[in-house]
Amino acid sequence: MTLLCYGHCYASSHGFDELGAPPSTLPTVGTNLIEINLKRRKKVTLRELGGCMSPIWPSYYSEASSVMFMVDASNTSQISSSCIQLLSLLAAEPLQGVSVLLIFNKRDMPCLMGFIEMKSLFRLEEIIEFATQSITTLELSASTGQGLQDVVGWLESSPTK
Repeated sequence: MTLLCYGHCYASSHGFDELGAPPSTLPTVGTNLIEINLKRRKKVTLRELGGCMSPIWPSYYSEASSVMFMVDASNTSQISSSCIQLLSLLAAEPLQGVSVLLIFNKRDMPCLMGFIEMKSLFRLEEIIEFATQSITTLELSASTGQGLQDVVGWLESSPTK
């Protein structure tokens, strides 16, 4: 998520076609609070919670006006764990009315599965059909910026508290 925000800030000042070389990154192992400026809104605050922090996620649900759930699409051994975390998040009472952006990140990396196969493994059609939330899915490469404009568009259109 941090790299995604870095890409947005850089693209805002230099254009989406000139993202440059991405900084090296590691998975988030804690929490980050990031503020970004969008065109239609003055400022959006994103709270990034690493996957290993999932036991404390519920303590932040009441503050959320929307959720961006990022899946490392290159790590096929963690796909089922990500799906379980997503289902738990969607079942949480404080998140029943929020909009959800499900991002399949690292699509530029060599993967064993395509996007359609990944959606099938998640049983995404059933999740979307029965969820109380509005769910949008996107493919993204935070390192190259591919799909970044779509994420920014979703952020600009999602409601705030």
